[in-house]
Amino acid sequence: MTRITFYRRGGVFYGFHEIGHSGFADAGNDVLCAAISSMTMLVVNIIEVSFETDVQYLIDEEKAKITVTVLGALPEYAEDEKKQFAASGVIEGYYNQLRDLMEEYYEYLSVEIKDDETVV
Repeated sequence: MTRITFYRRGGVFYGFHEIGHSGFADAGNDVLCAAISSMTMLVVNIIEVSFETDVQYLIDEEKAKITVTVLGALPEYAEDEKKQFAASGVIEGYYNQLRDLMEEYYEYLSVEIKDDETVV
């Protein structure tokens, strides 16, 4: 199962942590894992390249683990309010897309939100 935890503070999405393979199909044929990986990199590229906002990410391919943090999505770190809202909006959009996927793939995908007061 792939478990994805989104980080949110004060209603603002600023990152996520993904771990595990979905197990929907064998490696190389798992469309769910492929979709999640593709969407993850799309989110990172949109924020980092299109919005020119710093994205911190750690990838551990052996453990099927990725952590993405966008401090610029938080008001206290944002230099540009438009980029802040855009970055947070893209992350929230990813959360909503995964929630939709979870309706069909609930045995293979878990999505939750962690509201916190400190940055990971």
